[in-house]
Amino acid sequence: MEYQVPQFIEVEDKIIGPLTLKQFIYVAGAAGLCVIFFMYLNFILAVLLALPVVGFAAALAFYKVNGKPFIDVIEAGFNYYTRAKLFLWKRHEEAAGKINEAAAAAEMAARSAPRGTPKLTRGKLSELAWSLDVKSPQ
Repeated sequence: MEYQVPQFIEVEDKIIGPLTLKQFIYVAGAAGLCVIFFMYLNFILAVLLALPVVGFAAALAFYKVNGKPFIDVIEAGFNYYTRAKLFLWKRHEEAAGKINEAAAAAEMAARSAPRGTPKLTRGKLSELAWSLDVKSPQ
């Protein structure tokens, strides 16, 4: 039995004219807020408040940043400023001293090895790792 697989699942359906449902809600909400401004406020004050609302609604409805809707960018910015930040690298002077001590100890251990002991270089180590990874057909 054959089934049809949806091809364009990332494309939203145009429901109201050339607008998707989300776009229509953004535009209708901004229009409703602007109507309220013009009904209850002075004309100049209403225009001053309506311009940013219309611009923000237009950005929400139509503007995309790197192929993502503007609302996702706003959400990411909000989350960045409100959530705790995770710092993966903070170097402290005590840690730097411990690292230097560990490096010095490793160098001393390398120097104190007997004379006939072969040195393990990066090339030899990678060859050894390769030979262990590749299994022989035995």
